[in-house]
Amino acid sequence: MNKNTVIAVILSTLVVIATFFMQTYLLPKTSEPAGNDTAQTQTSEMQSASDSERPENKTFFTSEENANLTEEEISIKTNKADIVLTNKGGDIISYKLFKHIDVETKDGVQMADNISAANRACALSLGGVNTKIVNELFNVEKIDDYTVLFTKRFSETDSSGAVQSFVLGKCYTFTPDEYMFKLDVLLHDESQNIAGRKNKEFSYTLRTSPQIGPHFNPKLNRYENRQFISLNPNGKAKRQVIGAKQFKQFNKDYRWNGIAGKYFEEIVIPVAPETMDFSYYSTQIEVGDYANAQAILVRKPIAAEDIQDSYYLYFGPRNEKDLKIYNSAEQNVWKLEGQQLGESLQSSGWLGWFEAGLKWFLEMIYRFIPNWGAAIIIMTILLKLAMFPITRKQSLSTLKMQELQPQIKNIQEKYKDSPQKQQEAMAKIYKDSGYNPMSGCLPMGAQFLILFAMYNLFNNYFEFRGASFIPGWISDLSSGDSIYTFKFTIPLFGNQLRILPIIYLISQLLFGKITQNGGTAAAGSTQAQMNMMMYGMPLVFFFLFYNAPSGLLLYWTVSNLFQMGQQLIINNMMKEKKKTK
Repeated sequence: MNKNTVIAVILSTLVVIATFFMQTYLLPKTSEPAGNDTAQTQTSEMQSASDSERPENKTFFTSEENANLTEEEISIKTNKADIVLTNKGGDIISYKLFKHIDVETKDGVQMADNISAANRACALSLGGVNTKIVNELFNVEKIDDYTVLFTKRFSETDSSGAVQSFVLGKCYTFTPDEYMFKLDVLLHDESQNIAGRKNKEFSYTLRTSPQIGPHFNPKLNRYENRQFISLNPNGKAKRQVIGAKQFKQFNKDYRWNGIAGKYFEEIVIPVAPETMDFSYYSTQIEVGDYANAQAILVRKPIAAEDIQDSYYLYFGPRNEKDLKIYNSAEQNVWKLEGQQLGESLQSSGWLGWFEAGLKWFLEMIYRFIPNWGAAIIIMTILLKLAMFPITRKQSLSTLKMQELQPQIKNIQEKYKDSPQKQQEAMAKIYKDSGYNPMSGCLPMGAQFLILFAMYNLFNNYFEFRGASFIPGWISDLSSGDSIYTFKFTIPLFGNQLRILPIIYLISQLLFGKITQNGGTAAAGSTQAQMNMMMYGMPLVFFFLFYNAPSGLLLYWTVSNLFQMGQQLIINNMMKEKKKTK
């Protein structure tokens, strides 16, 4: 391998690393068909909402106090979740998933955490996005085991001194076997003059919970994030990674909006999306080192005596199995169809079809061997066997390049002042020897495509969450392995002692050594370049991937180990080929 090729390999590797991290932290995760939208239009969709741009911060109404009311909690249990509501605002204050355990708390995953007096799940604000949430005590009527109604009378005094009143209601309807529930927002104008009120711009906002699934520290867990997710009327999805301390406006029509974490999400589906105005997403409310995010949906001004706005809300896992049932009315109790909630899933973009194929292949292996770690190992080996002809071709191409190095150096010296003649002479050598300079790049490109798809698959595959490979060591394939927890935190590493990244580092170093001995990695390069490839890059990867999900590291480690065996075979083949010359 000549100097330029070594540099190309290094640059390609750096591009891969940069792409991973741009995808994870910087770039919006979008899945959009080609259209005529310009970059300028896309920029205007997601604009910062300064105070002057946000709806006016007004409070229109006062509530009528009822001295007999006291704060009350209402519990509802389904087969999916343990839900607790409060009559203070008529909001959800706890939503624990039964079938999904938080590895830190050892309890059900909490979808309505970080609760405060100013911010609760499904809270309403009477007015724009900057108005305080309704925090008054509501009357409670538990209609049945899965339905609860909250009502509260509010009043205002008009310019003539007349008191006008209306009743605000929130009705929750849950179902035993689904993560989807229904929220009806009810407004009854007792004065029958809601359209003629002085505040004709009366509206309200609805918000998701500020916490989506387990807490995470963004400084330590670089493989977790929060995303604003949306689907427009044409079925075009948007996934926007949200940074810290953000408050931004989404000024586009939508069928549904929500917030997603890596494995859990909250989606709000308005039954009448034409009644909805702007949306916002926020990460302004944070607790300690834990990150969270929230979607806020603004209703258009109301000019009717009585309204009933209905919303379907999904608080549950971000996986295809539970989301796809809302594409067919026969598969869900709400008779919803064509909701395309699967568009909220993370995707490799244009490589999504390949990722889907890999997922299908992995699941087929799992049917016969019901251990996800073992399935990863088997799939990795089978893929490497399938790729062996390409790997062999790349190595033989490198060998051919080594053989041509003396002639290439002579040409470079002979025509050092004439780049054109140098190029023509080298092209002739390649033609006469039957060498194609692209023959080594194409196999490398194919391997990079697999690497991209594997990265997204293993980093986001829901079934890996909580899946144990080797108890006591790799107990959760969605997070890093751990054999010991320190009482202190090490910068860049955290407080966990992990063995798998060390094995991965050793495998990288051994593979580099074997490749060097075979003469396929550093032909024509300097010792410094060889050392960089052999020692520098593995160390860089070790630091970057120390806290990577163990499923992803398991794939890379097994891939390295198996490829070492392949390289030893290739090295022997190349030695035999040299002997015959």
